Amino acid sequence: MRLSCMFSIILIVLSACQAPNMSVYEIDMYDGGGDMVGTATFIEQEDGVKVKVKVEGLDPGYHGAHVHEFPICEGPDFTSAGNHFNPEGNKHGLMHPDGAHLGDLPNIEADDAGLAEAELLAPEATLLEGKNSFFKGDGVSFIITANQDDGVSQPGGDSGERLLCGKLTQKSEQKEETPTDPTEIEDEDTEEE
Repeated sequence: MRLSCMFSIILIVLSACQAPNMSVYEIDMYDGGGDMVGTATFIEQEDGVKVKVKVEGLDPGYHGAHVHEFPICEGPDFTSAGNHFNPEGNKHGLMHPDGAHLGDLPNIEADDAGLAEAELLAPEATLLEGKNSFFKGDGVSFIITANQDDGVSQPGGDSGERLLCGKLTQKSEQKEETPTDPTEIEDEDTEEE
């Protein structure tokens, strides 16, 4: 009996120490002409899905960023991506009292060279199963627009034409997010010796 209890406690402790299984997907982002201009990485987190964006070729300033309902990126206008991902039927806009769409994300800012790097959060979204899953159906697309999203206008925040698009499906490149092991990083001084 004592051995059985001890074994159970060890199993509980070991399972609590295991790192959570992280879902990480990286997609390529394309402009309306079909040129690859960057990436977006989707990472499952406790409070939603983090989206790490790194794209180039934008005009300096703010641009809207949204997850759309279909994983279809037919240029040049990307209307094939459908509307914003909105499984709850909310109004559009992060600042709207009856919003927001699950696919509404904060604006991103491009620097003077047209490069935008940002980390965004889609709260309540998931890459796992469920009503708010980006993989419900065939997947979704991620769109960056010409203008900033004003956060309240219907149906899309008056954010202008769709400039960049990437498709997120379960066939997208899945990556494992693992902590960096400092013992595996080679010191440049050691290599030169």
